[in-house]
Amino acid sequence: MKNTIGHVLTLTLFGESHGEAIGCVLDGLPSGLKVDEAYIAKQMDLRRAAGSLSTARREADLPRFVSGVKDGFTEGTPLTILIENTNVRRSDYDAMRYTARPGHADYTAELRYDGYQDASGGGHFSGRLTAPLVAAGAILRQALEEQGILIGSHIRSLHGIADAPFDPNELGAQIAGLNEKPFAVLDAAAGELMMQAIEKAREEQDSLGGILETAVCGFPGGIGEPTFGSVESRLAEAMFSIGAVKGIEFGAGFAFADMKGSEANDAFRVQDGRIVTETNHNGGINGGITNGMPIIFRTVIKPTPSISRLQNTVNFSTMENTELEIHGRHDPAIIHRGRVVVDCMTAFILADMLCEDSGRNRLRKSI
Repeated sequence: MKNTIGHVLTLTLFGESHGEAIGCVLDGLPSGLKVDEAYIAKQMDLRRAAGSLSTARREADLPRFVSGVKDGFTEGTPLTILIENTNVRRSDYDAMRYTARPGHADYTAELRYDGYQDASGGGHFSGRLTAPLVAAGAILRQALEEQGILIGSHIRSLHGIADAPFDPNELGAQIAGLNEKPFAVLDAAAGELMMQAIEKAREEQDSLGGILETAVCGFPGGIGEPTFGSVESRLAEAMFSIGAVKGIEFGAGFAFADMKGSEANDAFRVQDGRIVTETNHNGGINGGITNGMPIIFRTVIKPTPSISRLQNTVNFSTMENTELEIHGRHDPAIIHRGRVVVDCMTAFILADMLCEDSGRNRLRKSI
């Protein structure tokens, strides 16, 4: 099982949904990075289940740093984060041990691990594993913010309800505002409609998905590679490590299909002594390399697969068709909790790419 991502910085994930603990190891960090537990707790709060829009499973999700941190700063050695699972109920899944929950990894996990996997709550495939991703990414997110690099996401759409788009002239302020909101929308009225739709789905024993739009401003140009290490490919790899993500597009994305070249191209001009583009259809990336404009991308978050409605499935032990009605504690939507996961994984990848570029330039300048 491949559980490590990153090049200069690496993040290794471990644990299961109903095991003793989940966590991660961050390696390759420079010494002297701030580990601000109050800042990290704020990011964890944005992911934490709360109210009727989220699962009834409540976890404290208090990261414990067991190595690599001294007096609030990184030591430069591997940093290990543990998050205890305190509200586990394995019995909720005993009756479903050999029943494939539609939309889940139960059947594919059985094929891959020959029955040795922990199946309770999805085990290692559970959304619980995004908690250490947020804790680790928060450290790098704060480090980027101290360099003037801001990351933020909003719910661009949910079940046909659209939020206002980012305003390129107000992007920094909008990101700052979103990062203070538990339900990240730019238009409060649209947000209210979205929350009502999620509540209705919960009452109907169903779930909803949507689209997150992420913006990064202040990131320098010239970072990335033209082919396999492109900014798009690195971010896409990270986004698809989040189980609920099923699609990603950069800039105008699939809307390019309806454009002409004269519409799609971003014209260049000089403004206040720097080169900018008049539009940003390419999402701040040309040829896999950042051009200094804001990085813009969107991710599709699928509806939560655990729903209480009766569904057709199979028992993969007896090889019989059967029906399944899932009971337990589940989210009617996860998009509002998932946005901070996207933000923190974005921070990890961009920090890793900056570290790569720093190493390359350090060698070049020493010659």
